[in-house]
Amino acid sequence: MNKSVLKILFFLLIFLPVNSEEKVKSIIDGNLDAKVNIIVFESLTCSHCADFHKHVFPKLKKQYIDQGLVSIEFKSFPLDLAAFNASKIAHCKNDGDSKILHYLFLNQDDWVKGETIDQLNINLKSIVNKQNFDIDFNKCLNNKKIEDHILEDRIKGVKKFEVNATPTIIINNKKFDKPLNFKNLKKIIEKLI
Repeated sequence: MNKSVLKILFFLLIFLPVNSEEKVKSIIDGNLDAKVNIIVFESLTCSHCADFHKHVFPKLKKQYIDQGLVSIEFKSFPLDLAAFNASKIAHCKNDGDSKILHYLFLNQDDWVKGETIDQLNINLKSIVNKQNFDIDFNKCLNNKKIEDHILEDRIKGVKKFEVNATPTIIINNKKFDKPLNFKNLKKIIEKLI
């Protein structure tokens, strides 16, 4: 390669803007280096998923996640358009934080109502605005990068773990096939830590 071509390549590497678009971050609670890694495939309109966030997750967090023994990754597996839109809102800040996700599950009854997707979106926007998460709701709904991330989560769930319902729990890359309650999860976790 001659020197002029090398100079041009060097110039391009130094002075052209680099695509700084970062990937959409997964929503994770806990230490990624924990001995036990849980993945939850869930849909924001699924009542069983909301029950998990209300009754099981707080106990997991207190007993295992906050102790650094377990990490939990929440994967989007929307079962309908309302859940798809809510997943976009949960990922909107792209900081990996689970606050918006938990809030949407804990307040599911307040926004998952209406006969059309427009009514559901109005309810979703209203509930998000009450908490003042400092996000641009419409921009989040139209974010192609977040859309792709959610769809990729769903596709990987089907291909890798044969997910076909929500919530589906994966513990250290193995599908959890017992009834989903804290007692059953605790038995498995205790064997792994």
